[in-house]
Amino acid sequence: MTRPAGKSHGSRDRWLVSYADFITLLFAFFVVLYSASKADSRKQMLVSASINSAFRSLGIFAGENNLSNKVNGGDKSIDTPQIPMNIVMGEDLLSPAKVQEDLRQMARDLQQRLSNQIAQHTVSIQMGRGGLVISLREAGFFPSGSATPGPQTLVTLRQVAASLDRTQYDLRIEGHTDNVPIHNGDFDSNWELSTARATRIARLFLELDSMPAEQLSAAGYAEFHPQASNETAEGRAENRRVDLVVLPRTRIDLSSANLSATGLPHSSGAWRKVTDGDRAP
Repeated sequence: MTRPAGKSHGSRDRWLVSYADFITLLFAFFVVLYSASKADSRKQMLVSASINSAFRSLGIFAGENNLSNKVNGGDKSIDTPQIPMNIVMGEDLLSPAKVQEDLRQMARDLQQRLSNQIAQHTVSIQMGRGGLVISLREAGFFPSGSATPGPQTLVTLRQVAASLDRTQYDLRIEGHTDNVPIHNGDFDSNWELSTARATRIARLFLELDSMPAEQLSAAGYAEFHPQASNETAEGRAENRRVDLVVLPRTRIDLSSANLSATGLPHSSGAWRKVTDGDRAP
């Protein structure tokens, strides 16, 4: 069959142009999908970890996360628990390792500042379930049955405030008593005494202007969170205390952290028992 004169003969390979355009667009599409999946993986991991932690705190998932990872420190390896969530501090996202290191550094600084009080056994520092715990024993700071701090209290609080100055962590002040009932002209129960002591210390911190008021809280636990046995005079004296708990705004478990770098003692079994289920977040 002959073509009319004057007509140009078209190329039979023009379909390759459309095919090449299609392949290019398909390649670009998958590149965009890949980029989006890599960008969202971190958010997906955070969401997954947060949901997992929420279910664990509700007791829906049995068991604890006992995995640990090695953190090299010079020539030593320190076992640090893997905590399956990151900590939100204002606009910053802090890792559990960062929180632990901050609290360790804070503990070392406080041990130096409060070395005299620690030697006199009026102050103790340890890592609890919620965070760093600075315990002020009644014998060193309050008259028996009173919520009026002694003159040495302000000196100690100034040293604590200097270490915590403008910290991004919260400070929960907890009042505790022994199990001996109280009834005097000021207080009808240990609840009132423990709460009054906690709020009085909180007020002193506000007067020192070391941290914003929204980072402070106070609570009274009466005799219901003992640190030692109430069967002995020594145990009751240890239970009469005000705890200053430095903690991140999202609750994490630091009680199993290895604190050999600071020399801090782990919380006792009795302490963990009373904090495992119902300490305030």
